[in-house]
Amino acid sequence: MENSLNYVRPLNQSVVLITGALTGIGKASAFAFAEQGAKLVISGRREEEGTAFIRELESRGTEAIFIRADVRFDDQVAALIDDAVMHFGRIDIAINNAGTEGQPGPLVSQTAESYAATFDTNVLGTFLSMKYEMQQMIKQGAGSIVNISSTFGSRASVGAGIYVASKHAVEGLTKTGALEGAPYGIRVNAVAPGPVETELLKRVAAKPEVWASLGNGVPLKRIGQPEEIAQAIVFLASDKSPFLTGQILGVDGGKSAADSGTRLS
Repeated sequence: MENSLNYVRPLNQSVVLITGALTGIGKASAFAFAEQGAKLVISGRREEEGTAFIRELESRGTEAIFIRADVRFDDQVAALIDDAVMHFGRIDIAINNAGTEGQPGPLVSQTAESYAATFDTNVLGTFLSMKYEMQQMIKQGAGSIVNISSTFGSRASVGAGIYVASKHAVEGLTKTGALEGAPYGIRVNAVAPGPVETELLKRVAAKPEVWASLGNGVPLKRIGQPEEIAQAIVFLASDKSPFLTGQILGVDGGKSAADSGTRLS
């Protein structure tokens, strides 16, 4: 087991695994790590899009591979980690980004099926990814994992109960993983974005008035960009934050601060 303040390798020497890497925050994170010289393992469910993304990364001088995997299935996640290690020899950093908004609506309209559709990706997928990533990182004596939560990971919203519950669970897994990984030099943190301009948010907020309302609800008065979340992910994952573990970093334009305050005038 390594015992060093800088147990995570510099980014230009690191192998970075990103799930849900073909769109949004995952794709922006891949570009951000590539800019720092990291080697990349890109994972998602769509083979054609994954292959095209690898070509784009390689054209920029990045060493990268695509491994098709659905994080809802134990055998596919296990194979993803095995294949990544077989190719690069190790996994230094893992970004567990695969997620879904599920089926919005009040709790009384939800079903066991809509619950499973959300939890299988957001919670089971994060758990399985952490399980196999941590097994590999324990062997290495070091590693850094960043999960993707949401402002809804610590507060609630009408009509999003199942999604809210899934992100609360992600934060619980993150904190537990941090405690269990610490003796092995493994840090586990999460980023909790506010509203960000992704395909997921565009589906949820398809009406212009809903989109405008989301932006107005942020103290900075705008929707965030995937690249802004990616920069926070890179920081948390890297050797620039060696004493940060078990933390949930809100990247939300001040939304969580506003939500927790009381207006007196």
